[in-house]
Amino acid sequence: MEGQIGQSLPIDYIPILIQLAVAVGFGVVTIIGTHLIGPKVRTENKLTAFESGVEVIGNARQPFSIKYFLVAILFVIFDIEVIFMYPWAVNFREFGWQGLIEMFVFMGVLLLGFIYVIKKRALDWD
Repeated sequence: MEGQIGQSLPIDYIPILIQLAVAVGFGVVTIIGTHLIGPKVRTENKLTAFESGVEVIGNARQPFSIKYFLVAILFVIFDIEVIFMYPWAVNFREFGWQGLIEMFVFMGVLLLGFIYVIKKRALDWD
């Protein structure tokens, strides 16, 4: 097989297929096994919600402030920016001045977004 250095053959993927088959097989056998071996008695007490030993009071679907979701989404948005900074920080010498300018533009856009959030008072809790 000369001349095929660096090429993958279909036989090279057999270990991956075996691992995939074992993983899927384990999941299927576990799910079926728990239904076959598990207890079948269903009483009202067993079917009620269990909250770590605390008696359930009221409805779990009580509305609460949208501010919680807004803060969570803003956290994710401004946290993801750090993921884009790591490759730049590792390779900033290779990127040169162009990479530095692009990072400043990126940070400027993020800063504008943060200023917009502050102006809209999205992080102020009432």
